[in-house]
Amino acid sequence: MTMIAHTLATGSTVVALLAAPQTATAAPAAETTAELGAPLAQAHAHNDYEHDRPLLDALEHGFTSVEADVWLVEGELRVAHDAWELAEAPTLEEAYLAPLAGLVSPNGKQLYPGHDGDFQLLIDIKSEGPATWAAIEEELAEHKKFITGYHQGEIKDRAVEAVISGNRPLADMQAATTRYSFYDGRSTDLASALAPQFMPLVSENWTKLFTWQGVGEMPAVERETLHQYVETAHAAGYRVRFWATNDIAGPARENLWTELQAAGVDHINTDDLPGLQEFLTR
Repeated sequence: MTMIAHTLATGSTVVALLAAPQTATAAPAAETTAELGAPLAQAHAHNDYEHDRPLLDALEHGFTSVEADVWLVEGELRVAHDAWELAEAPTLEEAYLAPLAGLVSPNGKQLYPGHDGDFQLLIDIKSEGPATWAAIEEELAEHKKFITGYHQGEIKDRAVEAVISGNRPLADMQAATTRYSFYDGRSTDLASALAPQFMPLVSENWTKLFTWQGVGEMPAVERETLHQYVETAHAAGYRVRFWATNDIAGPARENLWTELQAAGVDHINTDDLPGLQEFLTR
C-alpha cells in the first residue's frame, strides 16, 4: 500500500497531509494547494462540493462558511448533491475534515491566521436523519481538536463549527449530552426559545418569505420585513442565512446582495465564489 501526500499552502507555510492507504487499483490522489484569502464574515459557499476543489477554492476566496450535502452509504459519509453521484463521490473526511485538520492552527482555535471568527461547516443531511447524524458525530469527534463541541451545557469553542441542516434529527440532537454539531433552524423556530448554544443558525428559503429577487427597488414592506426578521434573530442570538436567492450575475443580484448586507444577514448564499468576494471587498 502507498501513502498519497496532499500539500496545502497557508501563506508561506505548506502543510503535508497523508491520505488513507490506497489500494493497488486506486487512482493516485492529485496534489492540491490552497493559499488562504482574507476572511469574509458573510461569505457562504452554497453546494461548495460542486466546485473544482471543494473547500480549497472557497478558502482561497476568503469564505468563512461552506455547505456540504452528505449521504450515509454503507457506513460511509459521502458528499454529493444527488444519489446517482454517490459511487464516485468523496467522503466527508476526504473532502473536508482531513484538509481542515491540516490547515487549522496547532491549537485548533483558528483557521484563517489572525482571524478569531468561527469557520462554519454546514452539513446538509440528505439520507435518513438519525443514523446519518450519528455517523457524522463519530467522525467529528475524531477531529475534536478543531471542531467546536458541547458537553453538559458547556461550549468548547474551536476553529470550525459544524451545523446540521437538511434531515435534522431534532430529538436526538436535543437529547445528546455531548455533541460536536449544532442545529440549523427555520423561520418557524425564531420564536421557539431554543438556545443559541443549540441552534446558532436559522436558515430559510428566500421565496417563502419574499417575492423580490433584486429587480428594481425592494418593496418597502419587504425591506421592513427583512430587517425585522434579522433583528429578531439577532436578539435571540441566532445567525441568519437564506437560500434560493437570485444568484445570476448582474444588477439584480447586486441589488439583492446589497439589501442582505444592509440588513445584517450573516451568511450570503452563492455558487459564485469570485463574484461574492469581489462584492464584499469593495
